[in-house]
Amino acid sequence: MRIGIDFGGTKIEAAALDASGAFIARIREPNPGTYDAAISLVADLIARVEAEVGPAQSVGLAIPGSLSPRTGLIRNANSIYLNGRCFGDDLEATLGRPVRLANDANCLALSESADGAGVGAASLFGVILGTGCGGGLVIDGKLVEGAHGVAAEIGHISLPWPSADEAPGPACWCGLHGCLETWVSGTGFQRDHEAATGRARTAQAIVDVARAGDVQAVAALDRYIDRLGRALAMVVNLADPEVFVLGGGMSNVDELYDRLPQVVARHVFSDHWDGRIVPAKWGDSSGVRGAARLWDA
Repeated sequence: MRIGIDFGGTKIEAAALDASGAFIARIREPNPGTYDAAISLVADLIARVEAEVGPAQSVGLAIPGSLSPRTGLIRNANSIYLNGRCFGDDLEATLGRPVRLANDANCLALSESADGAGVGAASLFGVILGTGCGGGLVIDGKLVEGAHGVAAEIGHISLPWPSADEAPGPACWCGLHGCLETWVSGTGFQRDHEAATGRARTAQAIVDVARAGDVQAVAALDRYIDRLGRALAMVVNLADPEVFVLGGGMSNVDELYDRLPQVVARHVFSDHWDGRIVPAKWGDSSGVRGAARLWDA
């Protein structure tokens, strides 16, 4: 039995998987919003899971941001109180056992490669399209994290092949302009629609009215699909994965799967592209499932 923790911005989830990958326990609690309280909550969730199903063989965490290989500190986390902290070391000291940490998009990719939508694929690129935008790459069942721990960080690459009105692009919280996160996240989709129409709507509301024929919403969805397709084509030109697996709120937009392949194919530097683009099988459970599998990665 293994335990995974999904450290989300609004909730923290602990789940236990048996040897077959089936859930045998799951507990969620709100993210407490401070460092010491988060350490205590993670320890408490693990204790509660083990009280229910017995001791775990391993513990893994899906975290926002990533762990710096140079310093061992957390960086780039949207739960900003984690940044600059030795979260892994502090958690191990509290638990009295080793843990493994990985970026949440990496955990999604690992989960979907192991027993999700990408089973059987030699290479898989996972993309989270939610409040932010992140990526993870799995090749032959192994995570590719890179020499500096930033492999597959698609959210902070510039929008490829920008038009004149897309450059330099919106300011990103990272300090640059035009990052993919500002365009193809759910919040980026909302921002673009509001900039064009003056109307603030949720991403789901924009999709709903687009389906009902609202011309401006249709145009916003068209722009979104074109930009996301260009982003995926750039990944193909770099890593050429067999399958893309999409997670996060925007992955629930069915139109993506019908229309993205033709956009990708138009921008790929090849005479042929027939890769797959599919939604995550495990949805918002992919992160916690991938975290539980980190000791296998």
